[in-house]
Amino acid sequence: MKLPVQSISGAASGELEIKFEVIENKKGQQALHDAVVAYRAGNRSGTAATKTMGDVNGSGKKPWRQKGTGRARAGSFASPLWRGGGVTHGPQPRDFSKKINIKVKRLALRKAMSERLKAGDVIIIDDIQLATPKTKEFFVVLQKLDLTDKTTLFLTGGENRNVELALRNLPGVAINTGHSVVSYDLLKYDKLVFTKAGFEQIEARLAKEN
Repeated sequence: MKLPVQSISGAASGELEIKFEVIENKKGQQALHDAVVAYRAGNRSGTAATKTMGDVNGSGKKPWRQKGTGRARAGSFASPLWRGGGVTHGPQPRDFSKKINIKVKRLALRKAMSERLKAGDVIIIDDIQLATPKTKEFFVVLQKLDLTDKTTLFLTGGENRNVELALRNLPGVAINTGHSVVSYDLLKYDKLVFTKAGFEQIEARLAKEN
């Protein structure tokens, strides 16, 4: 399978042959589902918390004596029955993360990449360099690539400070590297724009044995 390569001006610049096997059947669907669920679960903060009776600030003094007042028995101002008291069975900090093994992650990444390639959502460019970190300069690049009305993920071969600063004010546009991108990122955006270096990085990851 070959992909056309273009410059950031939109002009044709040759072809690039894919070096990894594209999944053509339903293989990897469950792995991709598991990877996305694990990614989203890992992003949950898990910091919701309520105070139990032991956490409520107070003296611990018994509100009134046990007998003789005519009122119901009460042992603590922190009782869940009282306003300002503790909460019974409320949420406590927890870890929502799920673990999946490396083979499942790799299969999920291959499946996600294969589906985007088959859908024609992958664009390869030579490189992307900006003289200044200006959003208007980067917006011209989006116009040349016909991506102004689409959410787009740019995948480069390394840190690109000017591009990172230029695109951060544009909604629906993000940047990552082929080395660190995950399956969820590949599915989230309308279009994936790889530099040659960024595509080589993800190819190296997908070329490994499952």
